[in-house]
Amino acid sequence: MSKSESYEFQAEISQLMSLFINTVYSNKEIFLRELISNASDSLDKIRYQSLSDEKVLESEPELFIRITPKPEEKVLEIRDSGIGMTKAELVKNLGTIAKSGTKSFMEALTAGADVSMIGQFGVGFYSVFLVADKVQVISKSNDDEQYVWESNAGGKFTVTLDETNERIGRGTIVRIFLKEDQLEYLEEKRIKEVVKKHSEFVAYPIQLVVTKEVEKKVEEEKKEEETSDDKEAKLEEKNIYFITGESLKAVEKSPFLDALKAKGFEVLFLVDPIDEYAMTQLKEFEDKKLVDITKDFELEETEEEKKKREEEIKEFEPLTKALKDILGDQVEKVVVSHKLVDSPAAIRTAQFGWSANMERIMKAQALRDTSMSSYMSSKKIFEISPSSPIIKALKNKVEENGPDDRVVKNLTTLLYDTALLTSGFSLEEPTAFSKRVNSLIALGLNIEEEEEAAPEAATETKPVAEEEAESAMEEVD
Repeated sequence: MSKSESYEFQAEISQLMSLFINTVYSNKEIFLRELISNASDSLDKIRYQSLSDEKVLESEPELFIRITPKPEEKVLEIRDSGIGMTKAELVKNLGTIAKSGTKSFMEALTAGADVSMIGQFGVGFYSVFLVADKVQVISKSNDDEQYVWESNAGGKFTVTLDETNERIGRGTIVRIFLKEDQLEYLEEKRIKEVVKKHSEFVAYPIQLVVTKEVEKKVEEEKKEEETSDDKEAKLEEKNIYFITGESLKAVEKSPFLDALKAKGFEVLFLVDPIDEYAMTQLKEFEDKKLVDITKDFELEETEEEKKKREEEIKEFEPLTKALKDILGDQVEKVVVSHKLVDSPAAIRTAQFGWSANMERIMKAQALRDTSMSSYMSSKKIFEISPSSPIIKALKNKVEENGPDDRVVKNLTTLLYDTALLTSGFSLEEPTAFSKRVNSLIALGLNIEEEEEAAPEAATETKPVAEEEAESAMEEVD
């Protein structure tokens, strides 16, 4: 067992905690606001750090705040997957170094200020002692081992190498041992009320862990026997596949279902927004991996299927290269897919980052963090089906006319836009898309579009102007 190291609180901090413990304040709920605010700041720090070094997120890829009430233990936990604290930072930040606002806040309180102003003075953490008999802070930084800070506000605190609690990949857990008269903060309704009131516009998902008892009538033994074979057959699958989306109709027609239907795999349809948040945390169920089929994943295949796929990849390599050159940075790569059957193309996302549905949900947030949206939006993988007549015809067109042909470029862009829509994404330029569709309608009705003679004539006399226009067009693309 690790030896605890004991420290004295800086005098002003000790006085502040004593004030909280021995004085009656009506607005005690602000402790939760302050802890969530601190968690959000910690997440901001690791996110900014990851912009220059993506590896810092490997210890815990998801960015979240999680509230867990434990009524049996009279404990409330607030966890974040932020930057965490080293041993030295725990000692420095939570006790031995005086905050510049500590004295100012106590003076303001003495003058009659509301306790809810504590956050403005930079000492919001200590408001936890409004409701706590004892507090533990379990923290893990990428730069140190996992440590536990503990105090009952008696003028001292301890810091110990953590060998007993659950392992945190990275981040902090504030474990609050509630006073007997503050157990209301273990109630789901009360927690939601406080979070909605004070922390509704936090940029990161705030999760609340709740336990519910469900009564279920036990079915008759005979009925169980009749269905047991079917249930066992489904349990033989190695993975549990799921798809998230805006509505049941949207996911039922998704191109991502093609190959899984052909192989007889079952897929969970998850269409509630909360499902998206839940599945980012739930990685396995009963030793079966949960697989989002809208993201890049490995699908089981026979040796014959593998051989055929390798041949198709080689055959369509010139087309995939041409499509990548045309689409540029809009996609990370273009691949020949054996997961598409009826659809000519689809857009998948990489394993790390948001799915198309999560991207849609986050874009709908009025006060979203745009920098976070830019970072978490996944790179797009453009998949094409080698069995599709459209893809085969496009391949021939590229071979005949080359990738620089105007028709090839327009068809590629139109194919990409339609793949975005069927894959659950929204279009960045709907007007340009509608123009391309209108051109196809005009073609079907034998309406000749007017040739843009003026720009062509300008080619001979003003080559510099044309180069500038092309440069501008490339920038827009």
